[in-house]
Amino acid sequence: MDVTKLDYNYKGDNALKELERITSKAAEVQDNILCGILERNKDTEYLSKYMKGSKDALEFKRSVPIIKYKDVCPYIQRIANGEDSSLITGHPITEILCSSGTSGGEPKLMPTISEDLDRRTFLYNLIMPIVNKYVTGLDKGKAMYLNFVKAETSTPCGLPIRAVLTSYYKSKHFQCRAYDPFNDLTSPIQTILCEDSNQSMYCQLLAALIHRHKVMRLGAVFASAFLRGISYLEQKWSQLCEDIRTGHLSPMITDPGCQMAMSCLLTSPNPGLANEIEEICGRSSWKGIICQLWPKAKFIEAVVTGSMAQYIPALEFFSQGKIPLVCPMYASSETYFGVNVKPLSKPADVVFTLLPNMCYFEFIPLGKNGTLSLDLDDDDQVPCDKVVDLVNVKLGRYYELVVTTFAGLNRYRIGDVLQVAGFYNKAPQFRFICRRNVVLSIDLDKTNEEDLHRSITLAKKNLHNKAFLAEYTSYADTSSVPGHYVLFWEIQGLEPDHQQKLMEECCIAVEEELDYIYRQCRTKERSIGPLEIRVVEPGTFEKLMDLIISQGGSFNQYKTPRCVKSDSATLELLNAHVTASFFSPRYPTWSP
Repeated sequence: MDVTKLDYNYKGDNALKELERITSKAAEVQDNILCGILERNKDTEYLSKYMKGSKDALEFKRSVPIIKYKDVCPYIQRIANGEDSSLITGHPITEILCSSGTSGGEPKLMPTISEDLDRRTFLYNLIMPIVNKYVTGLDKGKAMYLNFVKAETSTPCGLPIRAVLTSYYKSKHFQCRAYDPFNDLTSPIQTILCEDSNQSMYCQLLAALIHRHKVMRLGAVFASAFLRGISYLEQKWSQLCEDIRTGHLSPMITDPGCQMAMSCLLTSPNPGLANEIEEICGRSSWKGIICQLWPKAKFIEAVVTGSMAQYIPALEFFSQGKIPLVCPMYASSETYFGVNVKPLSKPADVVFTLLPNMCYFEFIPLGKNGTLSLDLDDDDQVPCDKVVDLVNVKLGRYYELVVTTFAGLNRYRIGDVLQVAGFYNKAPQFRFICRRNVVLSIDLDKTNEEDLHRSITLAKKNLHNKAFLAEYTSYADTSSVPGHYVLFWEIQGLEPDHQQKLMEECCIAVEEELDYIYRQCRTKERSIGPLEIRVVEPGTFEKLMDLIISQGGSFNQYKTPRCVKSDSATLELLNAHVTASFFSPRYPTWSP
C-alpha cells in the first residue's frame, strides 16, 4: 500500500467498505502511515535532530521523544513568523488551527497541511452511512444542525489562523460538496459563514422553524452549543414568529449574506406556520419543546461525553427523553481520531473506534485513576520504549493518547485519558474518560475533571424534584489559609426556603465523593478548608460564554471551562453574579 495515495473520498456504502478494510488491517495501515510520515518528514529540522535523515520506524520509536505542546511550540512559532514549513513537515503548512483553549488552558496553535482536510472529510463521510444502518428515512427530510464559524486572524507571515471547524466550513470540501439527501441542512451556507454568531444563530433557527415539518435530525458539535440554541430560541421566538408571519426578516439582521439567504426562504407571509410555532413556544413549560417544534426528528447529534455529559439531563428535559442522543465522532484540533459505530448507544456506553488511517497512534499506559503508571511525575520524560502501539493496547486498560501526524506533530501527547472498551475488527475501541490535566489542587490533592464531574453528578441528586443544576465550574481559592475548593453553580428552580439545608447537603455530598487524598487533607491534615458552593444568577454562564468568545474563543468549539484562574476576568464575572454562598458544615469521612 502506498500511503501517499490513500483515497479519502469514499461515501455511502463505499465508505463503510473502507471502514471494514482499514479496521481489519489496522496494523498494516498504521505501519504504512508511519512509513509515509517518515518518508515525507525525515529531512525536517525536527526529525533530523533525532534520526539524522533515517526513515526507519524502529529508529523513530527508539530516538524521537514523546512531547507536550511546549516542546513543539517554538517550531510552530518560527513557521508562523515566516520560516519554512520544512522545520517540521515535508509539505507546506497551509493554515494554523487554533484549539478551543477551554479544556487545557491557553489556546494552542496547530499546524495543518492541505490533505488534512481529506482525512477530516473521510471521517465526516462515515457518520451518516453508519447512522443509516440504525435509523431509516433520513434522506426524506432535512438536518437542523447549528454550525458556526469564528473570525480568523493570521500569523506574522500571513498564514490564516482558524478554528478547526471554521477551516472545514470555509473549505471546498464543505462549500463545493455534491448534494447529499442525507445531509440536506436547513441552514443556508451564508448563515453558517456569518461571523456574527448572534445573527448566524437567529437565521439558522429561523430556517429550522420554517422547515420544522421536514427536520429529521437536530444537533450541533457540542451539547452546550445546541442548548445555547434552545436558550436563544426562548428569548427570540416571538420575533422569529413575526418574521414568518409577515414574510420579512428582522432589521437586526444586517449581514448581506444572511439577508440574501433568508430572502429565499421568506418568500411570502405564512401566518399559519407562525401561529403553530407561537402556540408551542408560548406554553408555560418547555419540557419536550424539541419534539413539539420538530415532530419528525429522530435523534439529536452532539458530543455528550466527557465534560459534555452534564448536559444530558437538559437535553432529555427539552426532548422529554423521547429522542436518542447520538455522539458520532471523536476529534480535536491536532487531528481527527475515530467514530462511534453504534450511534444509538446510551451516552454512558459510547465508545469510539479509532481509524488507523488518520495518523499514527501510540499510547502511554496509565493507572486506573488517570495517573502515569510508570513511576514518573507529570513533567518527566516518558521513556520511548514504554509506549504501546494501536493494536497492542489491552482491554480494560487506561492510556493517554499520543499522535504523530503528517503535519509535523511527532509523538505528541494529546492529554486525553482513554479506556480500551473493545475492538472493531482489529482496531481498538476507546471510552473517553477525561483530560489528564488536573483541574483543582490546594495541597497534595489532585482532582481531575472526571472526579469533579462524578462528584457533582452524585451531589446534585440532592436537588431532585426541587431544582435543576444547569451549569457549573470550579476554582481553587488560595486567598486564605487553608485554601478551599469553590464551585459556581447555576441552579434553576431553587426555592429560597430550602436553600440553606439543600446546598449544605450538596457541599457534603461533593466532598464525600472526592478522592482519598482530598479527604485526608480535609479531615486529618486540615490543609484544605470546607468546600464552598456559590450560587449564581440565571444566565451567568451564558455571559461567561459571551466573555470567552469575545476574547477570541470559538463559538463552535466552546466548552465551559471546568476550572477558572484566580486572576481571570472569568472569575470576576462569576463572582459579580453570586446570589448566595454555602460551605460544607462538617468534615468528610476518612480513615487511614
